Amino acid sequence: MKLLGISELSLHFGGVTALFNVSLEVNKGEILAVIGPNGAGKTSLLNCINGLYRQGSGRIVFKDRNISRYPPHRRAMLGISRTFQNIELFRHLTVLENIMLGRHIHMRSGILSGSIYWGFAQRGEVIHRRRVEEIIDFLEIESARRKPVGTLPYGLQKRVELGRALALEPELLLLDEPMAGMNTEEKEDMARFILDIAEEWGTTMILIEHDMGVVMDISDRVAVFDFGQKIAEGSPVEVQRNPRVIEAYLGHQAG
Repeated sequence: MKLLGISELSLHFGGVTALFNVSLEVNKGEILAVIGPNGAGKTSLLNCINGLYRQGSGRIVFKDRNISRYPPHRRAMLGISRTFQNIELFRHLTVLENIMLGRHIHMRSGILSGSIYWGFAQRGEVIHRRRVEEIIDFLEIESARRKPVGTLPYGLQKRVELGRALALEPELLLLDEPMAGMNTEEKEDMARFILDIAEEWGTTMILIEHDMGVVMDISDRVAVFDFGQKIAEGSPVEVQRNPRVIEAYLGHQAG
């Protein structure tokens, strides 16, 4: 069943075309990898989906609702969450506090109840805290829960950012290079977490990743971008053998 549909999406920055006439569908429960050379428009696509950028033309439909003009917070409330290519955490706050921030969409207490921390606000805090602790255990960062994020190794910071995105309980999770800068062991751990999120929680994911080994191992489908256009789409094996994809990555080969 289709969860997200993108139709003829275009995005321009002055005279620069970041995306041109892109159409794409994402099915519920799948991991769709978006790959392509640097500058191909991959991150711009995610920014349009979560509302950080507003496309010049085209439609974005999520759960049969046209969200093309929705601001980012409304898209988050509908169940779209993301991580960023560069870590966007509050370095002075603890792991627990950073992930707790991802629960803000679900917090319903008013100013009065929140200020005196009583009744509804207190019960809500317990529920949200319990969910955050489950995410911390799932990502195997229990020993760091009370540590400031800025003191953690890079790989663990990436996990915390994933945890904050999961705290929103998204139906669609956008992962922008979640393994960038990691060593082999850290990549293996992150790949395992991504697969577990899909299998245990049923979360749909769009993944941007440059490690082709990881992409081929964990993706259900792959879409390939080059110069702002989608040039190929299919299973990992199909895309890997596509001449246009080979050309985009390697250039014209001498005969």
